[in-house]
Amino acid sequence: MADLDAFRSETRAWLDGNCPLEMREPVRSEANICWGGRNWTFQSEAQRIWLERMAERGWTVPHWPRDYGGGGLSPIEAKILKEELARICARQPLTSFGISMLGPALLQFGSEEQKRRFLPEIARGEIRWCQGYSEPGAGSDLAGLSTRCADKGDHWLVNGQKVWTSYADKADWIFCLVRTSTESKHKGISFLLFDMATPGVSTKPILLISGSSPFCETFFDDVKVPKDQVVGEVNRGWDVAKYLLGHEREMIAGMGLGGMGGLGSGSLGTALKPDNPLVRADIAEFDVDALAFAAMSERFFEMFKAGEAHPASPSMMKYAGTELNKRRHELIMAAGGSDALEWDGERSKNGKAARDWLRTKGNSIEGGTSEIQLGIVAKHILGLPGA
Repeated sequence: MADLDAFRSETRAWLDGNCPLEMREPVRSEANICWGGRNWTFQSEAQRIWLERMAERGWTVPHWPRDYGGGGLSPIEAKILKEELARICARQPLTSFGISMLGPALLQFGSEEQKRRFLPEIARGEIRWCQGYSEPGAGSDLAGLSTRCADKGDHWLVNGQKVWTSYADKADWIFCLVRTSTESKHKGISFLLFDMATPGVSTKPILLISGSSPFCETFFDDVKVPKDQVVGEVNRGWDVAKYLLGHEREMIAGMGLGGMGGLGSGSLGTALKPDNPLVRADIAEFDVDALAFAAMSERFFEMFKAGEAHPASPSMMKYAGTELNKRRHELIMAAGGSDALEWDGERSKNGKAARDWLRTKGNSIEGGTSEIQLGIVAKHILGLPGA
């Protein structure tokens, strides 16, 4: 306990002295979120300094081993760091699909060469990844994918299409599910990594009802990929894919905490003060549910990291978190009245409330639809007959 108290004191002192004041302000727009990558332009000098200082200590991924760019912290030390970051309302120094999804999969299934090649770059924010999973004919039935990957002896040759590829137009590399065999639906899939600048890769943005376009269609036309960029065994990529999906659903579930891994600057009850007593009652009910979800999340994450969580728990958390996030934005719109419907203009920050509300509709689709998650919970957790 004395060692943990000392670690907390040292961590608090370091953060107080090294986190720029600008990085302690609330995130107000997409530009405030640092994604990193070879084409990233820092919004400010403070954003650059904050990432560099945290990456130097390995604290962008505090729980990863030091050999791979992490902080090598124990679970309780990583929790203390998270608490101290929340104490000063510090922004995340780096948001990355490499951290939340690919990194855990590489740690579990990657070769030593792959870990040493990619993980430090992810930890330092030098490489930005996108996820090549869904296809026009393989959404909920992900294993029905048809993107072909042919063995050409000294390289792989990839042809096909992905859809709903988040930030594909901004990513440096992609982790992609491809079909290397047609003999088995699930055992003919491989997990492949390749550079988005490779000849034959192209993207096309998909415009959403919110007016923004984080998603893309992604096309592969005779894309040559080195043979050593398969993660895990050839034709056994479904094992890697399922493991990664658990971490993706964990990430999406975090939206229920306000998108910053916690309740942020306070509950809706303190942020919104509508005149309508019925809306105030709904906000109070939401606050209680949000606090309960935060407690459940902390318990789940500890069990998940310790390997004690039910394999289907990420589906339960993903469903609960996305529904809570949708409720949050419904209440923001209700409390804002007609003013919240403003779509453009400086007063509404270009319609941020309305656009964010519309964006949450995709929460129950991405990472596996709510219907699919409920089916998994019914079958594997509740054991309901016929599920």
